[in-house]
Amino acid sequence: MTDIFSDEDTTRLFQLVHMFQRSALLHMGYIPDQNGNKYFDMAEAKEAIDLLTMLQNKTKGNLTDREAQLFRSVISELQLQFTRAPSLKRQSDDDQAQSETIRETFANPREGPIEDISSNTEEE
Repeated sequence: MTDIFSDEDTTRLFQLVHMFQRSALLHMGYIPDQNGNKYFDMAEAKEAIDLLTMLQNKTKGNLTDREAQLFRSVISELQLQFTRAPSLKRQSDDDQAQSETIRETFANPREGPIEDISSNTEEE
């Protein structure tokens, strides 16, 4: 990262930006934690985005054009992902329910769902 930014302080600032970005993505369910678990905590995700917006406002005028553009890009992308996160959550819930149905079917095959594949058009 040091090659991209002009000095150590800028590098550390964008490490902080990256930390909040990862936190937002984690809480929106886009990336798993270190144990592979996914979380959906939109309040925490919004807080991370709001903190980045506050940092952007507080550093206004102190960043190069390139650094300001990077800041805007990160925030814009997170805001877009925030609007898409509820559908990701629904899909995850649907996948979990389907997995649970399959797991239950194998655990208790007699009580599992039944699919009738026989034909009703039998000749007499």
